[in-house]
Amino acid sequence: MAVSIRRAIISCRNIYTLIRTSRPVSHFAASSYLLRAACDLRPDLSSSPAIGFLFESRRSFAKARKKWDDDDNDELGVANGDAGSRIEIVNIGPIIKSTAISEMEAAIDAVSNELSKLRTGRASAGMLDHIIVETGGVKMPLNRMAVVSVLDPKTLSVTPYNPNALKELEKAIVSSPLGLNPKPDGERLITAIPPMTKEHMQAVCKVVAKSCEDAKQRVRRARQKAFDSIKKSLPKKSEGKNKGKDKENIKAKTVSGFSSDDAKRLEKEVEELTKKFTKSAEDICKAKEKEITSS
Repeated sequence: MAVSIRRAIISCRNIYTLIRTSRPVSHFAASSYLLRAACDLRPDLSSSPAIGFLFESRRSFAKARKKWDDDDNDELGVANGDAGSRIEIVNIGPIIKSTAISEMEAAIDAVSNELSKLRTGRASAGMLDHIIVETGGVKMPLNRMAVVSVLDPKTLSVTPYNPNALKELEKAIVSSPLGLNPKPDGERLITAIPPMTKEHMQAVCKVVAKSCEDAKQRVRRARQKAFDSIKKSLPKKSEGKNKGKDKENIKAKTVSGFSSDDAKRLEKEVEELTKKFTKSAEDICKAKEKEITSS
């Protein structure tokens, strides 16, 4: 069968060569008809069992190569079409550091907000922010319904955005645990800050100390979480010359690109951040205690 196919192709080429050498250019249009007729005698190569076998074998080899590539990528932990996204995460250090900073800052913000709710002997505009006011069946923080200003170290002024909500504001302030007794003054409330007793000072100082310790614990938890992330990002050490373990090591390096030196350097930076935010929490609490005892 292969011999007959080859003979047909050679015959077609011979006819084409003969026509070109024996006819002038002006008669080539008619000769092209004979050429097409001769070429029509060429059998369909794709229908031949031998040629079909070659085509199928070639496709099989291509599929086998693609399957081999996919298997190799799977062993390295890189999915097909996902290699770029895995390689992009080369240096995970900045991510760990920024996450730790965000969590430590959240701890400082939380203790600041908590301490601002405590009543001291001095007037503070933020000491009423946590009070919830209910008006028209809707509950809202006081600082969204009124403007709180300090008239003097012992007096607050509360001016509502809507004068019709004056009674609701007064009721909410009286019901709060601050022990305040506001008085209406036109379209605003005047709130006098009573002096603190010794027992009250001691109780508030205990609350401040507890809030400070809670903040420092949150900072330490953020540090430990960062250390755990650093440890997980380190590539695993390969044991022996096992190919599978070597590829597992390559996978770890591909994901993080993290070395032991990078880990030590990042741990040192996180430790410095821990000291910084711990000191910040202590300074905030000491300032609050001083404000309480000096009032």
